[in-house]
Amino acid sequence: MRFAHVLSAALWVGGQLTVSLVVLPLVRRLLDEQRRAQVMRAVGRRFGIFTGAVFLPVQLGTGVALAWRKGVTWDSLADPGYGRILAAKLGLFCAVMIAAGLHGWATGTGRPAFARAMAVTALVGSVGVVLLATALPAT
Repeated sequence: MRFAHVLSAALWVGGQLTVSLVVLPLVRRLLDEQRRAQVMRAVGRRFGIFTGAVFLPVQLGTGVALAWRKGVTWDSLADPGYGRILAAKLGLFCAVMIAAGLHGWATGTGRPAFARAMAVTALVGSVGVVLLATALPAT
């Protein structure tokens, strides 16, 4: 269960980093503005489908199962250590999903500056989620 959870997160965050650090710079350098927009829309659309069809269901399903197996309750999220770190991770994960959704909306409605800001926010937040996951105490 944990392997599926970590693998799914790694693929999603790794995909964000690959698009941002590898694909986008190459597309900017090699393609004209019209073709660049087409390619990035297609990449974004495919990544969005992956997120909705694979990443979110796997993350939510395995996350709930891991929490249930560990005995996590709403009250335990306020406990020092594991509970508070998990609560922070969950809160940041929700913020990342909102930023990713706003990025898709801004891209589709022709708001490139806001779309870029939300893409960066989602990427930085995703890395933060991974950092918080690594900070969870082993029990």
